[in-house]
Amino acid sequence: MRLVTYTLGSSGARLGVLVDGLVVDVERFGASHGLASPSDMLSFIDNSVTLLPALRNCLDDANRRLPVGSAVPVEDVKLQAPIPRPRKNIFGIGLNYRAHVAESAKSLDTDKDLPKQPVVFSKPPTSVIGPGAAIQHNAKMTQQLDWEVELAVIIGKTATRIPVEKAMDHVFGYSVMIDVSARDNRRAGQWIFSKGMDTYAPFGPCIVTSDEIPDPHDLRLWLTKNGVTKQDSNTKYMIFDVPALIADISSGMTLEPGDIIATGTPEGVGAGMTPQEWLWPGDVVEAGVDGVGVIRHPVVAI
Repeated sequence: MRLVTYTLGSSGARLGVLVDGLVVDVERFGASHGLASPSDMLSFIDNSVTLLPALRNCLDDANRRLPVGSAVPVEDVKLQAPIPRPRKNIFGIGLNYRAHVAESAKSLDTDKDLPKQPVVFSKPPTSVIGPGAAIQHNAKMTQQLDWEVELAVIIGKTATRIPVEKAMDHVFGYSVMIDVSARDNRRAGQWIFSKGMDTYAPFGPCIVTSDEIPDPHDLRLWLTKNGVTKQDSNTKYMIFDVPALIADISSGMTLEPGDIIATGTPEGVGAGMTPQEWLWPGDVVEAGVDGVGVIRHPVVAI
């Protein structure tokens, strides 16, 4: 199932599910089948253990016959970030692909050895933007704005001290994220300011539920700048896979429904190129994860 947050005209953000090129409003469709469904993504994830199978059954029973007013063509809506305002900071994972460790050691003064534990940082909720929204380039803040395509994991059930073998039971679904980074704003080894500024977490276009992705560790992920491929790799090259990340984070910090883990980026970032490349106003970045989706964002001066 592919769940989205969307707006139509001047209406507020609502929860939808993509069906055959249509956005089906979850609350309105559910009401027509006697299912009390929320109108927002976080509330749905909070109750997904019961709501997800119930919604799936209702859609199967409807057999593509949708009540009038419950669906609209996807091209007529504006997709927002699937979770427009996360409750907590996004858990970012640094240096989680072998080739990216190597390129970072050459250009960013990070350790050349593979990390023995996940490298965890965070991006605040205010950094999130939805599909098509502009990435802000503030020349007073950075001259080294960089890109990183990542598979995002969305937690579905509370996880505290979860062993690796049970970690996948806590995954609700997957999405695409670009970890935008101002490389010249790292502070004494701390990354949150470099990676957490406004618009630095493009996110979307949907959340694909975990049952649709049998193996999140064999997905192509890629990124282009102005149509030129910069990153093209596969999630199988992660150093720490999804279960390992969930087990590690939950060993000391409780993961809750709706929490997001951005699982790291492969090689091909601007800082690792010779000569180095950066994002500038007028550039367009497009990123995708096969089986999940594609997001596209212009870079604008502020």
